[in-house]
Amino acid sequence: MADAIKVLLVDDHQVVRRGLRTFLAVQDDIEVVGEAADGAEGVALAGELQPDVVLMDIKMPGMDGVEALRRLRELDHRARVLVVTSFTEQRTVIPALRAGAAGYVYKDIDPDALAGAIRSVHAGHVLLQPEVAGALLSQEESGSGAGRAGSLTEREREVLGLIADGRANREIARALVLSEKTVKTHVSNILMKLDLADRTQAALWAVRHGISG
Repeated sequence: MADAIKVLLVDDHQVVRRGLRTFLAVQDDIEVVGEAADGAEGVALAGELQPDVVLMDIKMPGMDGVEALRRLRELDHRARVLVVTSFTEQRTVIPALRAGAAGYVYKDIDPDALAGAIRSVHAGHVLLQPEVAGALLSQEESGSGAGRAGSLTEREREVLGLIADGRANREIARALVLSEKTVKTHVSNILMKLDLADRTQAALWAVRHGISG
């Protein structure tokens, strides 16, 4: 399983972790490399095990999922985090996405759809349940980000379209024949001009306004 997607499970319920591990064990391209019962243990194990994808619960004792997401981002960890939770309120959803989650799905998700979600976020895509995407877009539209597409340069629109396609900076640089440093500058300018917090919001904004790669 040298090329398998390495997954870390972070959930305070042992029965949930066991169920996830049992299902994922039959996926040829996914390998569960560890389990954690809270956010602090999850952050520590992520540093030790270097997973590709972290399946993260939100409500946990001690360090919750949102704080764990923030810590992983501060540590510049390469793992993509897919939130798997039963909470649907905007006050839970929005902080998780702002903290760096690459996807947000519910615990009643079909098992095969969960495997697909893991593969999708590992490939660099943003994956959200429709109502979650709607909540984020609704908040974005209530701010000053909407209607600012005209402030973007043509190159920034190209970069934004590739962000919406789930491309990482290195892939964008290769596609547009630019340096990674130049791409990072474009991304920063896009977020500033559209008054957005991160790439997840930028990808959703681009989809909403018909900008694609």
